Amino acid sequence: MIKRTWTAAVVVIAALLCGAPIAHARYPERLIRLIVPVPAGGLIDGVARVLQPALQEELGQTVIIDNRPGASGTIGTDAVAKAAPDGYTLLVVASSHSVAAATTPKLPYDAERDLAAVGMLVADPLLFVVSAGVRANTLGEFIALAKADPGKLTYATPGPASQSSLVTELFARRTGLKMLEIPYRGGAPAMLGLVAGDVQFGVFSMQLSAPQIESGKIRALATGGRERATLMPAIPTLAEAGITGMDATQWVGMLAPAQTPPDVIATLNGALARILDRPETKAKLATQGLSAARSTPEDFARLISAEIKQWGELAQKTRER
Repeated sequence: MIKRTWTAAVVVIAALLCGAPIAHARYPERLIRLIVPVPAGGLIDGVARVLQPALQEELGQTVIIDNRPGASGTIGTDAVAKAAPDGYTLLVVASSHSVAAATTPKLPYDAERDLAAVGMLVADPLLFVVSAGVRANTLGEFIALAKADPGKLTYATPGPASQSSLVTELFARRTGLKMLEIPYRGGAPAMLGLVAGDVQFGVFSMQLSAPQIESGKIRALATGGRERATLMPAIPTLAEAGITGMDATQWVGMLAPAQTPPDVIATLNGALARILDRPETKAKLATQGLSAARSTPEDFARLISAEIKQWGELAQKTRER
């Protein structure tokens, strides 16, 4: 017995000295932290709170939400970018993540190099909407109205470097429109400006727009997705309205630190797929005006890269104008 024990000890010590790999425990074996880089409430936090109990059930470990707001999401995102790549510190972000990477100089992390895609959670087309007083019932009618008086119509955005602002800029370039941007401090104030009629046009999330559309305070002219929105199927797409080759979608997804082992990423992605396929998950997201959407890590990474490239090029053209 003593001889066998000594032999086993020698094998382990030799493996350590030689740098040979030793089998590790199967992931996960301890608490998982979901970092949400914004305050409690709102889009990202709402999705994370739908996800958390189901992920805990799927993985068989405690999952906690850690809100780390500040610097427009940079503080929380940087914490994950610099965390150990072991699958125990994860990040939930929205499509504003790509916008920040494309438009914010000197971020403390590289959005593509320092973070790994795990999978998408939610994807909904942005809505192209007008205030109730605008005399346009279709996107074509609005374009004609704006072209008839260049520079007079105004549009609301949550800020000059927001996804809404960039999408509207791209839309204006595609259609040859000249409108005046009125930047607000956040989506809710921007929507209030549209509802009040202080501005005429805006590109907003389904979540923010749906209650105002249902109450008749604003009117939807088109959705930015390639297909009609599941939650609002009566609204035509941009392509159906005559604007082709343009996709405007708001998403929420999960990221991990770069160099997280592929098997850990696969375990997490599989858990997300099962959760997002659950009818109860879809129902909970629908109450927030959101649609579940899953993807492979590879597809999600390609989407983020494409968006960073697109918004970076558009921001550069805007600065040069």
